[in-house]
Parts: sequence; C-alpha cells; structure tokens
Amino acid sequence: MRARAEYKRSVLTMRARAGRERCVLVLAVLVLLWPGTRCSFQPALVLAMARVLLDNYCFPENLQGMQEAIAQAIRSGEILHISDRKTLAGVLSAGVQGALNDPRLTVTFEPNYVPAAAPALSLLSREQLVRLVRSSTKLEVLDNNVGYLRLDRILGRDTAAKLGSFTQEQVWNRVARTSALILDLRHSLGGELSGVPYIVSFFSDPEPPVLIESVYERPANATRELWTLPRIPGHRFGRRKDLIVLTSKRTNGAAESVAYALKHLNRAIVVGEKTSGGSVRVDKIRIENSGFYITVPVARSTSPVTGQSWEVNGVTPSVAVRSKEAVSKAKALLAAREAIPKAIQSVAKLIERYYASRDKVKVLLEHLQNTDFFTVTSEEDLAAKLNYELQSVCEDPRLVIKMTTESPAVTEEPEAAPNDPLPDLQLDDILKVEIRSGNSGYLQINKFPDASTLIRLEEQMVEKVWEPIKDTNHLVIDLRSNDGGPSEGLPMILSYLHDPAPPLRFFTLYDSVQNTTTEFHTLPSLSGAPYGSQRDIYVLTGSHTAAAGEELAYLMQSLRRGTVVGEITAGNLLHSRSFRAPGTSIIVTVPIVSFLDNNGETWLGGGVVPDAIVLAEEAEEMANEIVLFHGEMQALVEGAGQVLEAHYALPEVAAKVHDVLRVKWREGSYRPAVDYESLASQLTSDLQEASGDHRLHVFYCDVEPETAQEPARVPSGEEAGYVIDALFKVELLPGEVGYLRLDVMPDGEVLRAVGEALVTQVWNTLVQTTALVVDMRYNTGGYPSSIPLLASYFFDPAPPTHLYSVYDRASGNTTHVTTLPQVTGHRYGAHKHVLVLTSHMTGSAAEAFTRALKELGRATVVGEATLGGALSSGMFQIGSSILYASVPTQAVLSAANGQPWSASGVEPDVPAQGSDALAVARRIIAARQLQQDSKTPGSPLPPVANAMARALLLLAAVLLVGPRAPALAAFPPTLIMDMAKILLDNYCSPERLVGMEQAIEAASSNTEILSVEDPNALSAMLTEGVKTTIGDPRVTVSYEPNYAPPPAPPSLADLPPEQVAAMLQGTVKVEVLEGNVGYLRIQHIIGEEMAQQVGPLLIEHVWDKILPTSALVLDFRFTTTGELSGIPYVVSYFTAAEPQIHIDSVYDRPSDSTVELMSTPVLMGERYGTEKPLLLLVSGRTTGIAEDVAYSLKSLGRATLVGERTAGGSVKVAKMAVGDSGFYLSVPVAKSTNPVTGQSWEVVGVAPDVGVAAEDALEVALRILKLRAQIPELLQATATLVAENYAFESVGAEVAQKLGEMAASGEYAMVNSKEELEVKLTADLLKLSGDRNLKTTSNTPALPPMNPTPEMFIALIKQSFHTEILDHNVGYLRFDMFGDFEQVQAIAQVIVEHVWNKVVDTDALIVDLRNNVGGPTTSISGFCSYFFDEGKEIVLDKLYDRPTGATRELVTMPTLTGKRFGSHKSLMVLTSGVTAGAAEEFVYIMKRLGRAMIIGETTAGGSHPPETFRVGESDLFLSIPITHCDTSQGPAWEGAGVAPHIPVPADTALDTATGILNKHFGGQK
Repeated sequence: MRARAEYKRSVLTMRARAGRERCVLVLAVLVLLWPGTRCSFQPALVLAMARVLLDNYCFPENLQGMQEAIAQAIRSGEILHISDRKTLAGVLSAGVQGALNDPRLTVTFEPNYVPAAAPALSLLSREQLVRLVRSSTKLEVLDNNVGYLRLDRILGRDTAAKLGSFTQEQVWNRVARTSALILDLRHSLGGELSGVPYIVSFFSDPEPPVLIESVYERPANATRELWTLPRIPGHRFGRRKDLIVLTSKRTNGAAESVAYALKHLNRAIVVGEKTSGGSVRVDKIRIENSGFYITVPVARSTSPVTGQSWEVNGVTPSVAVRSKEAVSKAKALLAAREAIPKAIQSVAKLIERYYASRDKVKVLLEHLQNTDFFTVTSEEDLAAKLNYELQSVCEDPRLVIKMTTESPAVTEEPEAAPNDPLPDLQLDDILKVEIRSGNSGYLQINKFPDASTLIRLEEQMVEKVWEPIKDTNHLVIDLRSNDGGPSEGLPMILSYLHDPAPPLRFFTLYDSVQNTTTEFHTLPSLSGAPYGSQRDIYVLTGSHTAAAGEELAYLMQSLRRGTVVGEITAGNLLHSRSFRAPGTSIIVTVPIVSFLDNNGETWLGGGVVPDAIVLAEEAEEMANEIVLFHGEMQALVEGAGQVLEAHYALPEVAAKVHDVLRVKWREGSYRPAVDYESLASQLTSDLQEASGDHRLHVFYCDVEPETAQEPARVPSGEEAGYVIDALFKVELLPGEVGYLRLDVMPDGEVLRAVGEALVTQVWNTLVQTTALVVDMRYNTGGYPSSIPLLASYFFDPAPPTHLYSVYDRASGNTTHVTTLPQVTGHRYGAHKHVLVLTSHMTGSAAEAFTRALKELGRATVVGEATLGGALSSGMFQIGSSILYASVPTQAVLSAANGQPWSASGVEPDVPAQGSDALAVARRIIAARQLQQDSKTPGSPLPPVANAMARALLLLAAVLLVGPRAPALAAFPPTLIMDMAKILLDNYCSPERLVGMEQAIEAASSNTEILSVEDPNALSAMLTEGVKTTIGDPRVTVSYEPNYAPPPAPPSLADLPPEQVAAMLQGTVKVEVLEGNVGYLRIQHIIGEEMAQQVGPLLIEHVWDKILPTSALVLDFRFTTTGELSGIPYVVSYFTAAEPQIHIDSVYDRPSDSTVELMSTPVLMGERYGTEKPLLLLVSGRTTGIAEDVAYSLKSLGRATLVGERTAGGSVKVAKMAVGDSGFYLSVPVAKSTNPVTGQSWEVVGVAPDVGVAAEDALEVALRILKLRAQIPELLQATATLVAENYAFESVGAEVAQKLGEMAASGEYAMVNSKEELEVKLTADLLKLSGDRNLKTTSNTPALPPMNPTPEMFIALIKQSFHTEILDHNVGYLRFDMFGDFEQVQAIAQVIVEHVWNKVVDTDALIVDLRNNVGGPTTSISGFCSYFFDEGKEIVLDKLYDRPTGATRELVTMPTLTGKRFGSHKSLMVLTSGVTAGAAEEFVYIMKRLGRAMIIGETTAGGSHPPETFRVGESDLFLSIPITHCDTSQGPAWEGAGVAPHIPVPADTALDTATGILNKHFGGQK
C-alpha cells in the first residue's frame, strides 16, 4: 500500500509538471491477484508491445514517453503478471484502446496463427480480373440519360493497368457519355487506395491539379500525397455534370476515401447512410516470439480541405436516408437539379432584360455564373439561394426571388404605361389652397396628374395657387390623401418651390423596359412667380401617401427644401414588376425603374420616413409647433458657432467650423431638425465632421448641467489601503512578468498621499520583474495630474523627460509636463520591456499616459484604438436656450514636434481585440525573452513528465458464504475452470469475458464455494455469480445428472402430406375478419428448407386466403419457437423484391462467423407487398425467432406492433455439459444486430408501438385498422374546412392541397390512435401554414358562469396587473392576457380604480406585453381608445371575416370608464416572441397609427382568436383562425408578427425603454 501511495504521488507530480503537454501513455491493465497465485509472463511482453506501437502506430505523437512510462510502472510493481494468456490479451486490448482512444488497436493470443495471404490481384490472370470486374461492377443507363454505376470494389492502379482498356471501354467511357451519374458505393467493402486518384480525377477537370488526401505511413515514416491526374485514358466525366454518391453502413476503406473526397471537394452529393469508418491500412503484427499479436493501424489519411479523416468516424451523407431508399432519393434529387441551370438562366435573362440598376447587372450576372449551386436539392432551395446570393451583391430590397404557387401580378413583358392627358380632370380635383393664421400658406395636393395636364392647368394654378400664397411666411403642403400619379408632373411643382437660378436637376428616371433615361430639371420658364427656396415648407404625409406623392416628399428631403411631418408613406413606388421564371414556380420581382435623386443616389423605396413622426391627423398641429421652433433655430446654429470660436482650443479650426455651419444653414441642412434633441444631434454631427474632433458635443438639458470634476479628497492613512485595493490590481505572470491593471487615473495628490502604502502593497511586487504589462483597457480616464507621477517610474531620474505640453485656450498659457526628479520607491527604469494594453474604452487621461509612453518609445501599445477623449472640456450654454455645447478647451501638444495630438485616439503598435490583448502581449514578451536567451547558451528544457494510462477491469463477483466449519470440497476443483472455458469458447459476446478465466480461477481457490454440498444450491450460486459478472440473465448453471438432450424433430420429408397438413393446421390459424381484414396466427416459424418442402400446402391452406385481404393482423402472441432461416423468408413477403434489404446480422461464436440475413428476391406465391397495413400482435411469451421477425418489421417501418413487450429471448441458446459433473451451462451462442438500429431485441425484448395487455391486442389492432380506414376521409374533411374557412384564402387552399398530397403519399399510414392523429395533424398544419393557431383541438364545453364577490374581483385584478411608477414620473403597466369585452366591461370601474388610476397621470407610459399571450380581441377598441383624445373617431383597423366575407371596422370608443391617457404623452410598448393574438393586434394598431414606440422582439405571429369546427361526424375538432386584418399588402401581423421600432432582446427591452425616457426627461449630460 505504501508503494502504491508513493507511485500515485509520483504520477500526480509528473502530471503537474507536464501541464498542458499531451502525453497519452499506455498500456497494461493492472489486475490484482489473490495471494499465492504464480506468475507466468515477464514484463518484457508489454515493453515489446510498446516497441511495436512506437515503430508502427500511425499517430506516433500520441506515444510520447510511453516506453519510459511502462518501464517505470514495471519498476514500481504496478504491472503484476496475469497467468492466462487470453485474459492478458483482453486486458491489454482494453488498456491500449482506452489510453489511445482508438478501437482499432486489439491484442490477441494466437500461438497457432498463420497469416492468411490476402488474395493478391496481381497473381490473377487478365481473364480472372475481367470476371472480377464484371461481378463487382454494374452499369446501367436510366431515364433521361442518367448513369447508374455500382462499384463493389475500388481497383488499384496496377490492377487497372493489367486490365488495359477493358474497364475504360466497358465502364468509364460509357459513364462519360451520360448526363448525370449515380455512383453506388453502398456495397463497396474494400479496394485499393491507389485507385482513388483515378476515380476522383474522372469527375474533375484536368487543371488545376487538386490534392485529394495525404496518407502518412508510419513504418516508412513517409507521407504520400494523392493528387488528381492531369491525364487519364479516355474521356472524363468532368466537373460540370451532376454526381450523386450512394453510401451505406457497409461502405468501407477506399470507397470511403472516394466518397469523402468527392463530398468535401464539392463535387458530389452523398446520399444514404453514414459509412462504417474503416482504415487506410491495418496490420496484424506479432509481438516478438510470444504468440501474442497486436492489430495496429499503420497508416492514416488526412483531407487537405477539412484537416480530418473518414477513418473510424466514417463519411456523413449530405442527405441522410436509409440505404434501401438511396437510389430513389438520388433520382429525385437529379430530377430536381436537372431544372436548375435552366431556371438560373431564366432568372439571369429577366435581370439582364429588366433590372433598372444597369451598373449592377454585369456584376450580378457574373456572380450568378460563378456561384456554386452544389448544395441545392430542390426548387425551394434554389429560390432561397438565388435570393441570398443576389441580395449579397446588389443590396437592393426591391430585387426579390421567391417560390410561390400563385401567379404574380405581372407575368408578361410590361408595356409602357399610357400617358394620355386627362381632359376631364379639373384643378379643384387636384388642389386646395388656403391662407391660415400666422400668414401660413396651405396647399393640399390630392393627386398628381401627368405633365400635359399640369401644363394645361398651369395658368389656373398661377391664379389660384401660387399668386395667393406668394407672400406667406411659410407653406404647408398636405399629401396625406395623395395616392400618387405619374412622376412627370413633379418638376413643375418643384420648379415653383425653388429659385429659378441657378438651374437645378431634381431627379432622374431610368426605364429599363423602354431603355430611356429622363432627367427632370428646373423648368426654364414659368407662367407665374415661384415661391422660391428661402421660406420653409412643411410636407404632411400619411400611410396612404403613395407613388408620386411619396416621391415629392422624398425629394423635399433630399433637396433639403422642406420638413416632412406625419406618418411613414406607403412605399408603393410602382417601380417594380414580377415575372415567373419559365417552367418553374420561381417568381422574380425586378425594379424596372430607377429613381435617382439630385445627389445621384438611387432611391430603393420602402416608404419615406418623416422628420417628425406623428399620426396623420396630428401632422398639421405638429407642423405648427415646428414652425415656432424653426423661428429660433437660425440663432441657435449661429450661437453654436460663436461658442466654438470663443472657447475651442484651436481657434483657427473653430473659425472654419463656424463658416461650415453658416453654409449648411443657407443650404437648408437643418430643416430636418424638428426639436431641440434633433437639432443637437445634427449640430454634433456637423461639428465633429467639420473639425475632425469627435469630442465636440451639443446636447439639450432642462437644467444647467454639472461642471467639471470636483477636486479629489485626499484619503486618510486608514483609507489608503482601501484606495489602493480599489484602484490597482497586481499579478505576477509566468516568466517573471508583472501585470498592473489601472481602471481610473487618480488625482496626483491622492497618489502622493498613499505613496508609501502604494509602494509596499503594489510597486515592490512589480519592480523586480523582467517585463511589465500595464492594463488600461478599462480605464476611461480621470485626473491628468497623475500622469507625470506614474510615467516617472518608467524613465531615469535625470534629465527630466518632456512628456507633452498643454495649451489652455482661456488663459493662453502653455504648460510643459515632464517626469519628476524624485519618486517614492524604486523606479522600473528606462530599459525593461513595458507593454500597455488598450481598448476602445481607454479614454482621456489614460490616453494621454499611453500616448506619451508610445511617442517617446518607452512602451509598446497592444490592443484597440483608444476612445479619443480630451484632458479638459467646458460646458457652455448656447444663447439663453436649453442647448449646451461640450467643447475641449485645452490642446495637448506633442513633445516630439509640438503639434497638437490627434483627437482620434491612440493607434496601437500591435492591433488586437481588446479581449485578446493580454495574451498577445505575453506572446510578445516570450518572443523577446527567447530572442535574448538565444544569444547565450541556455539550459535544457525540463523533462516532460510521463504518466501511465491504466484501466482496471472488474472481472468476476466472488461469492462468499457465511461462516461455516471447514469441510472438504464436495465437487472437483476444475468445475469452475471448465465452466469458464465453455463461456470463453461459446458465449456470443466474448468482449464481456476479458479476464473471466483468471477471475474464476481465483474464485475457485475459495474452498467455501466448492464446499457447498447441495449441487442445486451450488448451481444457483454459480448462476448468480456469472450473471453478476457479465450482466446476462440468459447464462444459467443447472445440476441435471440425468439430463438427456431432446431428440431431433422428424424431417418433414419423411412424413406423409396428410400428417404435414395436420401439423400446419395445429400451428397456424387463418381467418378473414370483418372489413376484409386478414388474421394469421403462427405458433412456430418454419425455416426456409421446411418452407420449400411444404410450399404448395402453405400457399393453398394459408397464403391464398391472406393475399386478397385489405389489411393483415399477424399474431405472434403465442409464437415461442422457430428457425433462423425463416426470418428473411417471413419478412420478404411484406417487402419489395428489389432492392434487397439487409434484415439482420447474426454472429455465431462457436464458428466465429457472421451471417447477414438479406431479403429473398424470389418467393413462392405473391408478396403481400408494402402498401397494405400490417399489424403484428406480441406478448410477454413471444420469444426467439418471432422476436427477430417482429423487431425487423418494426425497424423497417413495415409493421405496427401491438401488445406487450416480448420475452427478450435469444437467437440461439445451447445447453452444454460441464465435463462429467452433472452440471450444465446454458449459453447464448449467437447474437443478433439489427442494421437499422445497430441494436438487438435479445434480453431486452421488443417494445410494442402500442402497449396493451396481450388479451386486448387483437381488439386494439382492429380499432387501429378501423381508424386508419377513416383517416383519408377525415383528412379530406379537414382540407375542406381549412380551404373554406381559414382567414387567408390562398393559404387555406394551398394547405388543403398539400394535406391531400400528404395523405395520398401514405404519411398517415402508421397512425395508431386518435391522439397520434391529432398530434401529427397539428404539426403538419403548422408546417404547411406557419400558423400555430391552425390545429386540432378539443370541444371543451364552456365553464358555468362565476359570480365572484367584489373582494374576489379586486384580488384577481391585483394578480393579473402589475403597475409601478418609475423615475421621471414614468408609468409601467404589465398584464399578460386580454379579456372579453363583456367581462371587462362589467368590472371596468374596479380595474380603473385599482390599476388604471395609478398610471394615467404619469408623463409617459410603458405597456409591457412581453408575456401577454393574447385572448379575445373584443376589448381592443376600448383599450386603444384610452391612448387617443376624446371627440375624434379614429379607425383603428379593419377586420375581414372569411366565412361571411364581411369586413368590420374597429374604431375608438366615444365614452370610456375613467380618464384617457391621451395622444400627446409618450407611449412605449414592450414585446417579445411570446406576445401573441390580441396583444399583437394592439401592438399593430399602435405602430401603424404611429401612436407608440415598439421596443423588444418581433411578436409571435399568432392570429385572431380561432373558431372551433367539427371534422365531419367524428369526434375530431379543428381550431381555425377565420379573421384577419384587411390590408392590401397581405397579412398584417398574422403569421409574421409585428417588428419593433427598436429591436432588442426581450429581457433588455424595459431597460432600453427607461433609458430612452430618462434621456428624454432628464436631459443628456
């Protein structure tokens, strides 16, 4: 124990020294023997095995230190000798596999092993090779010239050369002529790696050569690169044609290399199953002369694309399907991909012909031509891919590609719009003019006529419009009811709104259909005097403002001629057309007109965003408020320039910036400013742009802002420690590197006051280091007075170093800042490495410190560019307004050249992400130290610590009997060893028996076990021991001295036909039940041989009765026996003849062989087929072969199992005598592995799909069949209800159609209950419609009405609502569901008193709907009404009811309970992905009417409350949304949700809202 403890301590010590070094050391598993056991092997065996691995294992880097570690383990006594060779082999296998994590490494003891020479293809004659190729290759040409090539073996280079032109002529040249190819590698189990380059080259272009993979061979310690071949015999298939590779779980070796390379070179789509994960080369190597062998992968493959390999892990398919379905899936993919080039060409032609942004057409077409559509497998994928690729290049939201089943609005080539004049249109139909109070002109434009009509009406316009308004102070142009018209009429209107000189280009239209470009300028002559450019114009817009109306609003903004007030316009420019790509369902929406403003910018539409967003009906009132604000705005702009000239640190810059402000005012650049906040933002932007100094800021504040920082208080002696802990963080890094983090620049006096403590607690830790990292990444600034003191520590005391100079504008003085001659403690000196870390947060005084050290070459700066702050800024009021300017009053001058430091921040010497800066700095220091160390001889690196990877396997349970008197053994001492040998030679899972023989030998020395006198008691104890050891309840020991094996059953060939028929009738029962349902009960599954003998009788008496039935119930509840060969025979009757199906793999331990059970292509009689329903009944008695059949049919998806979990038997259990002792050992000698699941039914049994008691199984099965017979009718009825009632008619029709297709394709064929039907139908309705409210439901009766007391009402309301008053008198209201109007109306007074009155008098309100899941929409009108003023009816929304076809309006209510919040105070609504239903309707209304700012996440996209419909006469019910918002643009929020104005995560929405309101109410400091 002491030695063991010392060894463990040494191992832990070595691991700690090794650190992160990888040292995977192997091998032997340590098995502790019972005292007295003799040893048979020497430790040299393990060392020899280590040498084999070191010389041959393909990952030598994983074996560092292995030999030394094993020797150390041997010296320490850890590897004790195991006497049994097979046990030792198993132990070593487990150890080496666990240590190196490689399952291919195995150790065996085979003293008589003779290496089997692999059939060398080089020894075969050409004729033999030809026969081999013919048997392993299958080539067909399918429909549409699609090739199908099955390769069951990859031929190597030498073999191919020996075959000469045979394979070229018979295979590859024929393949090259096909239009597409399916390369089937599902059955390719081997081959030669040297053949891979040829196959990959065949599917590649000759140039450039491509590296396929690199193969490292350990024995030769050489790497071989496999490249595509520049020349191959015959023709290539090439890279352009479609290639699909089929794989299965059996695909292995070189075939995996081909599949992996073609997949990752983007040359093929891999379809099928994940491959087996084989190896390039595995050798079985003898360990010296011991009789032990180790199987070692001696070569490894690495892909240059992925850096990984297909070995062990296999090749993952691009499209995963079961192996048997791979061919049909590949055909479907090729059919879909065949249309891709033509579809792309059609889209390209439409873009080339019609896309109005001609400068982008060439780039788009080139991008399409160079785009790889390799991953596209459907038309839907193609549409999405095209849209993504085109958007990534053009960034034009008008160019949209999508797939639809509906016809687009325009599918043919558009014609020029008619431009005939409208002779009946009169001026009063177009315009309305008034002169309003304050000498304000008002011009309402209802429609834009064409240019010729305007010319015809110009004289009237002069008289009735321009003459009356010519002397007004300003003009309001009302476009709120303007639904558009042609653009050609705009120049006349714009010409009257501008000065006649200089001439101005207003806009340009390019029409791709007519291929014409038209520029629109100021008209050279007008019939009347223009209004001119100097007076202000205010344009009122609404959500219905469209086409030319919104073009005028847009131009007034871009020409800086007016201020736009109102709602965002409609975004209907009529500049785009939609086309269907011929032969596809792909719709291409193309902008055919480009609208370029006077700046040459293309307007991409999307609606005009007003400068001031308000409800349309409030726009004129808001415009009047803006007029008053604009009256003082010129003085504010001028005042900002004056403040700058008076105080900015650089006077010459200030004068230039002031001139820029004056020019911008004259150009109208400040017309978009509508209040103090927007003006402050615009001025800030202009000041920073003109000066290049981002430290200049203008802000508004209702109260005078705070002045500069107050003088710091000098801490007392007691406080010094706390100050130091708060300011400084110190650490010693590896390599004698110091780390100092400083997050604020303290006042210089504070530093002097804590100097002694600072030196003791901080500086003395750092001063002796060889390099120092100063972390300023989180330092936003502070007091500049600390800079000279801190910097002094990094320079010599004399002479003083000039750091920088400071020019103060107010005093006109310049101060030179230098290092100090004396400091507390030792200096770091001027020569040791210093690195300063920065980030985008580093500002002000921290920047000055960093810049000084960088400029003087004293430090290397690592990280991000700094903030660019100022050492000193003043706050100055602009005139007597609430606007203030923050102006840097001091300039910092460089010590090197006397020039002002840039305001853009400090650029690092070594750029890095802020989060990575420390790691980068440490690498720089390490490199510098290594460079210095290389100049002098260095000491050797410390040795890498070695460790032994050990695995201790517990082998057997030792059964101890209670205290008893000594007795002689009642049974021979060899009994237990004989049993162990039977298990080792016959048990079907030998991997569980590693070390078993030795453990039982150790247990046999326990005389207490062998002294048990009762043989039955001993057999029970031994049974329990073996079960505990290997965990298999099938292994049992019994004592049966008189046991005689049962006689073999008589051969049917020896029986007369009458007796055979009688036997069949006794084991088989056949009936045809009601509804033409077949019933077949089988008690014994006969083997294939017996089936062949009694075939005609089976067909006559059984099968001919079953075949005509519509469905079959196969009853295995009483099936307890059967023959293995009968499994594929039974399964094949219920599957298709082709392709063959791998049903099961059965491993037989005595013969050490595996039999693959495949479906039978030829059967007696007809097959039952794959379409008719098959239900299989099982019980707890069902066992053995019947379980295998049931498990196979279930795994293949061919049968539904009904009943109980089966017995969990075995394929084959043998009862073997233990010598002549009278004891017998029952052992499972074979095991089944299902190829679909990779698991087995043995021991655990087969779980039914529908679990019921065995006696009820038949009744339940018949109910399932009855339900399945009804499902088509139910689905049809569902489709009809959806088509006739779903809110969106086109969606409902599409859902109904696809639901019918799904029913016809058999997707509902395996439904077992009404509950399953409801779940699947709900999921499919959601998938097809995207509407989670279209679903199945229950017809739950309404609850009886409650009569709560007033106290109950109050308690309920307090739980349902949450209110709070936040800072600045901001109200907060949260509720999580809308109630029905009738219910809410009854308790409205209670809600007002206990909820509403708490928030109604606040200055702003936040309504939190983040957890509101909806409810009835009947109360929406009432709730919305609280946020609008009384006396004005507002149409909130229009709702369309699908069943009735009626549309009703939601309007505000004239009378409400309680006060209104009104329409003038700020309202914010918080949303999340949970917000649904009625809550979304409220959010939609508030957003559409511009009444609230929406903050959070896009809402759920639910629906209006659905109605419940019964499906036919069944007890199935549907929930169908029947109502939607009546919009011409499609769904308003249903299915799509409402997007917020400010998108943020839901959990930060409240913080965002309060931040905005705090800024609004509190001002910005």
